[in-house]
Amino acid sequence: MTTLLRHLLAVLLLPFVVVVVVPWWLLRSPYVASLDTRWEIASGAGWLLGCLFALFLFACGLALFTWCLSLFVRVGRGTLAPWDPTSNLVAVGPYRHVRNPMITGVLAMLVSEALFFRSLAIALWALAFFAANHVYFLLSEEPGLDRRFGDGYRAYKANVPRWLPRLTPW
Repeated sequence: MTTLLRHLLAVLLLPFVVVVVVPWWLLRSPYVASLDTRWEIASGAGWLLGCLFALFLFACGLALFTWCLSLFVRVGRGTLAPWDPTSNLVAVGPYRHVRNPMITGVLAMLVSEALFFRSLAIALWALAFFAANHVYFLLSEEPGLDRRFGDGYRAYKANVPRWLPRLTPW
């Protein structure tokens, strides 16, 4: 399978489903729509500022995700998919500040969608996405990286936080 096809498949199956398919389903599903609460915005100016902030947050999340994806291609020589992982440890760019910036980018896009659509269901989906990833990283991703990259990963893990970025790069 070509490199482009491998990356396209990984993006379509993972972040595209998380950021596009599930939120679309949450907004359209009659089962969820009856439970979804939409919070109100007091004024037209407040609505506009909220939308602009949500769009800005989405753009930032997409830019961060795209940057991380490009590093996985160029530096890591692999994809974001667990079934086709990188062959090199990626510890450059945003990975010098936080160990999981790609998930942070996806999470920013989900939060922006929750704000834009004023959807509690999407906000809860963002929370569930974060919780599932946290558990996955603890139980599978980090032990796997430790086995694959050894001392290099252990030094990286000791110096770079999992979720809250360090101010200075490692």
